[in-house]
Amino acid sequence: MVTIGDVARVAGVSRSTVSYALSGKRAISDQARRRVEDAVRELGYTPNAGARALATSQTMVIGLLARFLEDEFAPAMLQYMLGVSNTARELGYDILLSTEEDGARALRRMSDSRMVDGVVLLNVAHEDDRLPVLRAAPQPGALVGLPGDCTGVDVFDLDFEEAGRLMVDHLFRLGHRELILVSQPEHVVERGGAYVWRLQNAAQEAARARGVTLHATFGSSRQPEIGRDLAAVLDAHPGATGLILNNEAAAAALPSLLHERGLSAPRDLSVLGRYSEEFASTFSLHYSAVESAPDRLGRMAVRQLVRRIEGEIAPDDPYVVRFVSPELVDRGSTGAPPARAPG
Repeated sequence: MVTIGDVARVAGVSRSTVSYALSGKRAISDQARRRVEDAVRELGYTPNAGARALATSQTMVIGLLARFLEDEFAPAMLQYMLGVSNTARELGYDILLSTEEDGARALRRMSDSRMVDGVVLLNVAHEDDRLPVLRAAPQPGALVGLPGDCTGVDVFDLDFEEAGRLMVDHLFRLGHRELILVSQPEHVVERGGAYVWRLQNAAQEAARARGVTLHATFGSSRQPEIGRDLAAVLDAHPGATGLILNNEAAAAALPSLLHERGLSAPRDLSVLGRYSEEFASTFSLHYSAVESAPDRLGRMAVRQLVRRIEGEIAPDDPYVVRFVSPELVDRGSTGAPPARAPG
C-alpha cells in the first residue's frame, strides 16, 4: 500500500508538505504542489484516512487534554484551546479533546489505543499527575504551562515572573507607591497552579525592592462573588492608587464596579490586567494589560509537537522550555496617581 511517506520521498518534500498539498489547509509553493501531484499520479496514491492510519501508524489526530475547572474563568481557558485547535487544523491535524476530570486515565486511554499521534496538555499543575503517563507514552507531548519537572516534554508558557515585575515597575515609574494585586482563587494555588504564585511572588519581590506597598489577595472566578471580592479589597485599602489583576473574572467584573462607585481609570485608579487581546475585545475591556498570548503559546506547542511527530526533530534532540516575554498593551488605563486631599 502506497503511503504518504512514499509520496513525500518521490516528490522530495516532507510528509507535512504532502499533507498540506492534499488538504489545501495551508499554502505551499506551486513548485512543491506540482511535485506532490506528480508523485501522487505516479504512485497511484489515494489519500484515504483509514488506509493512511493503517499504513503509516499515523492518525493525523492530536489529543488535547483540558478541563473547565470551577476555580478558573472558562472564557479565558477557551482562548488556549482555540490556539491549539486552530494551529492543528492549519497543519493538517484534527483534535481529539478530553475534558475528563481524571486526566491521567484519559491520557492513558488515548495513548494505549493509539488514537492520537501526540498530546497537548493544558491546565498544567506544578505536580501534574498526567506527566508520568505522558513520559511513558510512545507519543510525544507538549505543554502549555510550566510544571515543576519539565523532563521528557516540550514546555511553553508566558514568563509570569517577568510579567509580575513589569506590572509593578510600570506603575512605580508612574509614581504609585501603594498597589493591590488580585490573583486567581486560592484553590488554584492549592492544586498546583504555579502561574499564580510565579507572578505574585515576583510582583511582591519587585515591590519590596522599590519601597512599594503591595496588598496581595485572591479573588473568585465568577460573579457575583468576584464583584464582592473587588469591592471588599478596594474598601480595605483606600490609599491604594493602582490595581493589578491576574484574574480574568476580576477584569470582566471591574467596569461595573467602578461605574457603580462613580470611579474611572486612570483618573481615580490605575488598572493593569493580564489577559489576551481577544479577551479584551470579547468583554469590551479598555484596561491596559500584559498580553497572555494564548494563541501564540498554542501555536508554539502544536508546531513543536508536529515536528516531533513527523520526524523533523531527532528522537535524541533535547526537549525545550520556552517562555514568551510579556508585552504590555497600553489602553490608557494607567497614569499618575490622583492627588489626595490634605487630611
